[in-house]
Amino acid sequence: MSASISIVIPTYNEAEGIQRLVHYLLSSSNGSVTEVIVSDGGSTDSTPILAEAAGARVIHSSEKGRAVQMNAGAAAAKGDILYFLHADTFPPSDFQNSIMNSCQYGAGAGCFRLRFDENHWFLKLNAWFTKFDLDHFRFGDQSLFVLNTVFKRIGGFRKDHIVMEDQEIIYRIKKVTRFKVLPTVVTTSAQKYKENGFYRLQFIFTIIWLLYYLKVPQQKLVSIYNRLIRKSKLKN
Repeated sequence: MSASISIVIPTYNEAEGIQRLVHYLLSSSNGSVTEVIVSDGGSTDSTPILAEAAGARVIHSSEKGRAVQMNAGAAAAKGDILYFLHADTFPPSDFQNSIMNSCQYGAGAGCFRLRFDENHWFLKLNAWFTKFDLDHFRFGDQSLFVLNTVFKRIGGFRKDHIVMEDQEIIYRIKKVTRFKVLPTVVTTSAQKYKENGFYRLQFIFTIIWLLYYLKVPQQKLVSIYNRLIRKSKLKN
């Protein structure tokens, strides 16, 4: 399959690690990655400057919020395949080949399994569940690749979703194409777990997840999230 990949990274105050990530992505490229797009949500630090200096194409989203920022990045993307990646997550070095091969054999979208950069039994257990192809275990930290045509067909991320936008879009993607969980892992930061406590944070995530499926409005979910999560970056 001769195709190109556009990587889209939503950011807000990610100056500490954005350069390392962009450098890693570009140095790992085998030619299929045509661009790394950093879609910034109004960072008050040097994230946009550092990202651009590292080789990323920076766009400034009209609003803050992962769904809106990722949609903005996708709208600017030129690649046949969109690869959405969190700013604190590193894909495997052969991620391009894995994505291209998966699409070549009929998957219109997919993700990797998860690993944390912290050697803690509870996080290892959490990550272990991501091997299963069950929607309840699909979250944005695992990254997401999707054919650009599929993304446009389903209308992108729901911009009214500030939380759970990652699970919601998987539900719609699976209605129109095959979704593949790849056998290799992305490595994501455990910093939020360290700041909030391993068990406490997972309890909060579980509560948010349950309330979402009980159809609690987004405004209420965001309010609960911001009240409970230390150093939250969600918009109020």
